[in-house]
Amino acid sequence: MSPAAQHPPEMPPARLVDAVRRIMRPLVRLLISYQLTYPLLIRILKSVYVEVAESEFSVDKAPLSDSRINLLTGIHRKDIKKLRNERPASGQPAAAASLGAQLVAEWLGSDRFAGGGEPRALPLKTTDPDVPGFDILVAEVCRQDIRPRVILDEWIQLGVARLANDHVVLNTGAFTPEHGFDEKVFFFGKNLQDHIAAGADNLRGRESPHFDRSVYYDSLGPGSIKELKDLADELGMQALTRLNRRALALQKADSARSARNGPGYRINFGIFNYTTSKRTGKDSGEEG
Repeated sequence: MSPAAQHPPEMPPARLVDAVRRIMRPLVRLLISYQLTYPLLIRILKSVYVEVAESEFSVDKAPLSDSRINLLTGIHRKDIKKLRNERPASGQPAAAASLGAQLVAEWLGSDRFAGGGEPRALPLKTTDPDVPGFDILVAEVCRQDIRPRVILDEWIQLGVARLANDHVVLNTGAFTPEHGFDEKVFFFGKNLQDHIAAGADNLRGRESPHFDRSVYYDSLGPGSIKELKDLADELGMQALTRLNRRALALQKADSARSARNGPGYRINFGIFNYTTSKRTGKDSGEEG
């Protein structure tokens, strides 16, 4: 019996309720900052509850009745019927952010564009096929006809890259843009969704747990915090770069072998660090 099955819907585990409350605090702070109010959040939650119940709690893939969804979620049947008839437009991922991530991954992961694990400065345009340029990188990754200069101008604005002596130089932290709300919020949603999904699978006792570990200390001085943050940034980029190179090579090989059916799995490997003063009282990690 899974841990979830040991608790009837009207009696969720108290520790889970506490954990959800802690997760919600920084999220609600963000929502208030962007005027995403409680009534709007409730409408979003209702819609997501219905979607998840339909897609993940059906029996033998049979469609769920409104009454069954009401039993699973506690949402009134009238609201369920309305939500099922008013499907929101499917949210498309930020195309620019997704394309940018693919370009950065290829630049950092391919021996043609990186030397010794470091991204080469690429000429904006090249006529020598033996000298890979930024235009070649864009042509190989982009399926649609996009001029390299358009991408470069966007990257310069976002802080992803810069132009020096007609060469495009990739910033070291290019896995995440420095500027640009749409790009940042794309990765915010994508990464936190997968992190919560991994933790939820682990809590429900699924086989082959996802790796989810952290190092936590709460009695450090500002100098120590600065040193540890710099170390975390350095080691984090090393891990991301190494895993990216291997994943890129494996994906190309797997795609070639399974061209008919297409590869069926994805992986998201992420690293974060967070520092704050315990005096602020914001998400300090203390119980209670």
